[in-house]
Amino acid sequence: MCGICGQLRFDNQAVASQDLNTMMQKIARRGPDASGNWLQERVGFGHQRLSIIDLSNFGAQPMVDQLLDLVLVFNGTIYNYKSLRADLIKQGYEFFSHSDTEVIIKAYHYWGEDCVLHLDGMFAFCIWDKSQQQLFVARDRMGIKPLYFNLTDKAFSFSSSAQSLIAIGANTDINSVALQQQLSLHAVVPAPNTILEGIKKIKPATTLIIKPNGNIQEKTYWQPKAQRPAIALSSEEYIERTHELLSQAVLKRMDAADVPIGVLLSGGLDSSLLVALLHEAGHKDIRTFSIGFEDIDDEAGSEFEYSDQIVDKFNTRHEKYVVSNSQVLPRLAEAVANMNEPMVGQDSVAFYLLSEQVSKHIKVVLSGQGADEAFAGYFWYPRMQAESGSEVERFSKHYVDRPYEEYLQTVNKKYHSGNHTQHWLSKEFAKANADEFMDKVFRTDITRLIVDDPVKRVDNMTMAWGLEARVPFMDYHLVEHALSIPPSLKMHEEGKHPLKHISRGLLPDSVIDRKKGYFPMPALKYVRGEFLEFMADILSSNACINRGIFDQTFVQKVINKPEQYMTALNGSRLWHLALLEYWLQINVDRK
Repeated sequence: MCGICGQLRFDNQAVASQDLNTMMQKIARRGPDASGNWLQERVGFGHQRLSIIDLSNFGAQPMVDQLLDLVLVFNGTIYNYKSLRADLIKQGYEFFSHSDTEVIIKAYHYWGEDCVLHLDGMFAFCIWDKSQQQLFVARDRMGIKPLYFNLTDKAFSFSSSAQSLIAIGANTDINSVALQQQLSLHAVVPAPNTILEGIKKIKPATTLIIKPNGNIQEKTYWQPKAQRPAIALSSEEYIERTHELLSQAVLKRMDAADVPIGVLLSGGLDSSLLVALLHEAGHKDIRTFSIGFEDIDDEAGSEFEYSDQIVDKFNTRHEKYVVSNSQVLPRLAEAVANMNEPMVGQDSVAFYLLSEQVSKHIKVVLSGQGADEAFAGYFWYPRMQAESGSEVERFSKHYVDRPYEEYLQTVNKKYHSGNHTQHWLSKEFAKANADEFMDKVFRTDITRLIVDDPVKRVDNMTMAWGLEARVPFMDYHLVEHALSIPPSLKMHEEGKHPLKHISRGLLPDSVIDRKKGYFPMPALKYVRGEFLEFMADILSSNACINRGIFDQTFVQKVINKPEQYMTALNGSRLWHLALLEYWLQINVDRK
């Protein structure tokens, strides 16, 4: 919904308005409708608004509640804000707006730090509590909305954008833990780390209380189980409950807006099912948007064959965009400049270009992220299940991008600081409350890995155009239920059996039974021609050589034979290296 930033100083100095303005400039595209700031000596907040709920000035931020001595900046949407508002009115609270923003203020005043337990939505927010002299910071359960911070002995600075923190002088040295994860988990760097030493991110489902003396308390408020319920359910009951919760997730995201909402329609099962459920619930005027690229060899560049069937069946108001591969490179720098962190997903540029067009028509869209992770849609899950060895070995063989031995060849010795990916995965799989190996896989994927891969990509690329993406499959009630479903039921029918069962009769069988598709971007998968030259130039540049991350001898081997260096998930390892260096050149070197 917006972009937020701010600072709490520990050194008794006043927040510099110039620093606040600098940060706000870096989040301006997230909120093109209005901007505002609030400063009071050592505390300052900035906000860029995308107006979706309560379009009046009463919903403007930073929101100051004079009566309660609270100031708030908030990014996201609270889907149950209307019912919470009614409950808080019964407790004697009076409201001056109709916004979900004000509901958070009153909820915090009434419940304190437990207010997050009552919020159903996607959010990142910061509250300055004048009476308690503390900053309260929170991020939603699924980590859908980003929140970065820089912590020094002088100040705690935060923003929706890493670039804001770079711009005010955060340490941009490379974090060696993050580097190893960046190059092995296809650019996933789990919170709290980022690729830069001076920038951290708040973990999903986490709150911080920060005092002016620098004392910080961190609390995790939600940890889902991946176990069967105490009272066993039949397969039919699991599927029926899935249908019920998914329908609720879709409808609550449609209801929480004072502007029209559309659907990003890829042509796959997930986004098609969102359209079907909207139709099932009685929505008539459904708006859909699709994008496609040129084919390369036998690699299809679009899924229009399937998305067109959904458009015809539900008579949606459809916009379809075709992008030639010649348009990709000229726009790549823009997309990379809007990535909070280096992202190698081939669909990043696609989402960026699609969002540019969609934002001309609409402010809010539904998107299908999370369905594959929650309901076992990826091809590597059965391979992991069939594998032998330790749990981490079974997972890594079919997910990790490069063996640790190759990582040591890829980067210079300065960054040989240990197999941090293996260590992190071991901790994830050691967590309690999971019945079997695949339960641990699904829980790690949906609560940790997805946060810093597809979800972050979609948020960054849509918000770069002032477009808010809502993700019904990541509704936390639905996720809790999905994690309770036996893996065998989810993995039946080559994965996503509950969703396929729900879809029978709602969607064409050709869409349900089609081979799993991935947002096609052939030019960044099969690195040839001008794309190969572009990546070679980046990795051979003086900036790259002087930065000293990569071993140039090994890099040249990859450049010479890029298609011999593909990942377990069919990605280009050359692209992984080039994208990281390109991101650093654009976002750090040019700051």
